[in-house]
Amino acid sequence: MYSKEESLKIKKEFWVQFAEVYPRKWILYDTKIKDVTFKFYVDNKKAQVLLDIEPKEEEKRKIYFEKIESLKTILIEEYLPEAILERNHYLESGKVISRIWVEKLNVSLNNKTNWEEIFDFFNETMSQFEYFFYEYEDYIKDLEINT
Repeated sequence: MYSKEESLKIKKEFWVQFAEVYPRKWILYDTKIKDVTFKFYVDNKKAQVLLDIEPKEEEKRKIYFEKIESLKTILIEEYLPEAILERNHYLESGKVISRIWVEKLNVSLNNKTNWEEIFDFFNETMSQFEYFFYEYEDYIKDLEINT
């Protein structure tokens, strides 16, 4: 077990090194859709690339998710074969969001020998997610176009 300070140091070193290996600007919070964000996540069991859909208005969350869900075949066949779409994902806080994600199991933030594998996974997966998003963003953003 690591102390809180050691864990923070490892996390910081991980993200600094990731940025050095893949020095590019990711979309992340800059989707131009309020409360729709891309995220990287890693812990001691897995790494994930996430698209979280969490508008406060339930109807907006539903529409954005259904728009992406209507593109599921394209997303899986052309971009991310491992993508998981979850309409109602429960966060630890109890909040319900919609989430689309890809994960890599059996890797650990605390195992530096996994870092290169995680970095490559993050880069490849997020790049594919972004290509998909850029290709269909006008459709996804436009709440007037129904699925």
